[in-house]
Amino acid sequence: MALPLELIRRLEANVARALVGKPDVVRLAVVGLLARGHLLIEDVPGVGKTTLAAALARSIGAGFQRIQFTSDMLPSDILGVSVWQAERGEFVFKPGPLFTNIVLADEINRTTPKTQSSLLEAMNETQVSLDHSTYPLPRPFMVLATQNPLEYEGTHPLPESQLDRFLLRIRVGYPEADDEKTILRAAGVPSPDALAPVVGVDDVLELQATAERVRAEEPVLDYVMALVTATRRSPLLTLGVSPRGALALLRSARAAALADGRDYLVPDDVKGLAVPALAHRVLLKSRTGAPGERGADAEAVIRSITHQVPVPR
Repeated sequence: MALPLELIRRLEANVARALVGKPDVVRLAVVGLLARGHLLIEDVPGVGKTTLAAALARSIGAGFQRIQFTSDMLPSDILGVSVWQAERGEFVFKPGPLFTNIVLADEINRTTPKTQSSLLEAMNETQVSLDHSTYPLPRPFMVLATQNPLEYEGTHPLPESQLDRFLLRIRVGYPEADDEKTILRAAGVPSPDALAPVVGVDDVLELQATAERVRAEEPVLDYVMALVTATRRSPLLTLGVSPRGALALLRSARAAALADGRDYLVPDDVKGLAVPALAHRVLLKSRTGAPGERGADAEAVIRSITHQVPVPR
């Protein structure tokens, strides 16, 4: 296998061909993949959320499914269903669209809480339980869920327990003017379907294992704990970061360190991932304003905490 840094650079460059002008977003998506995590992408429609997911899947030669969540969708629509086959005299499981490597759960907040929660076991355990049987999902397995913060009629906001299952929450944002002109010209901007794989699935599994071995010395662990403790003591928050959130921050930071070509953590790895890894796991004391605005306020609180907590030297 090529060196980890070479593979990661190759992957990022290929995804960036389809998602123009968003290197930071591409990096966070790759970090989520390397950390075996799932992403919640919250942004306005049409900024490239689907492109990001499809380009990531194509770049690693993995299976990809887009699931459009609607109010009438049932858990069996995504998990699969057992069908009676008379010739065999038994029920046979027919896998749903969740049985692939990269899943785009589009507008997840438009479906019911029951269907939303059906994703939890798959996201946590990489398996699906149905009719007293357990079915493993392919590896690597990653869910990229989207929700549009400006459209709220007929939606079911994700509960805190489910938000906590997402490793990172990211925003794509509008492109810069020059990048948008490049997109309009369609010059050298391939569609995700036109991308060729540049990294294999086996390479991704090896990179994930390598990311888990990135060293975290005591001062860095103390820094993670200091950030998490600060959220629990903040007068602006009613709910601080859970131990699962602390682990998510550490996993993300390890993947970011690997993406920078290091086998050890530095405090800046942790600080740089604090907002996308922690902001969706806290609750503000003031719940006024639109949900999108609450998310932005939570990000501001986490960002303020990163400025207040001393960085170890």
